Amino acid sequence: MRIIFIRHGDPDYINDSLTEKGVQEARLLAKRVSKWDNITDIYCSPLGRAQKTASYSLEAIKREAVTYEWLKEFFYPVDDPTTGRHGVPWDFMPEYWMEIDDMYDRNNWKNTEIYRSNPELIPAYNEVCSGIDGILEKYGYKRHHNYYVTEHKETPDKQDATIVFFCHLGVTFVMMSHLLGISPAVLFHSFYVAPTSVTILATEERIPGKAAFRTQVLGDTTHLHDGDEPISAAGYFTDVFQM
Repeated sequence: MRIIFIRHGDPDYINDSLTEKGVQEARLLAKRVSKWDNITDIYCSPLGRAQKTASYSLEAIKREAVTYEWLKEFFYPVDDPTTGRHGVPWDFMPEYWMEIDDMYDRNNWKNTEIYRSNPELIPAYNEVCSGIDGILEKYGYKRHHNYYVTEHKETPDKQDATIVFFCHLGVTFVMMSHLLGISPAVLFHSFYVAPTSVTILATEERIPGKAAFRTQVLGDTTHLHDGDEPISAAGYFTDVFQM
């Protein structure tokens, strides 16, 4: 099966909506999505910026999305030990997080002092992981240790399912950390997905009944390039290369 993660457009965080640029990005995205004729289901964050981004694509393809509360941005604030900033549980300075070996560990990151400082954070992470696993199980993919087991003899159509998520940078990286077996701290700090970018994962089922996810595309912005729309730097701390 295939999972497509789409980040919302250039954000107006104060009003939980999109900037004018974000609206233009969402319109260009909708042209791209309208060419996807194999979408099985669509899921969306409840937050306004994701809902508005999705609305243009949903209108273009005459579909509806299922909204899940746990797909909202992974905003469980912590106090940055370097800057004192109280906010999202990433964007830490490299001299802080890169000195902590457990940050790189897919399990032990949960034991670090910074992520333990907000008692809601780890339960929320587990909720997101359970949420994505619950969705995958509807398509016949059941979590087994670090991969998925499946039986498609009676439901071969589910093996070809393509599901789309309209959500956020943080929660996308949380889901990817679970699917790929990577510490979310590494994804939070070492990867960037621009507004309206497209990230694609698919299962490799080289042995029947056993499936593992692999990333085909991370943060693709072809639709912006084709529409002569610059890539937004929202959430990025250096110059964006305009591909």
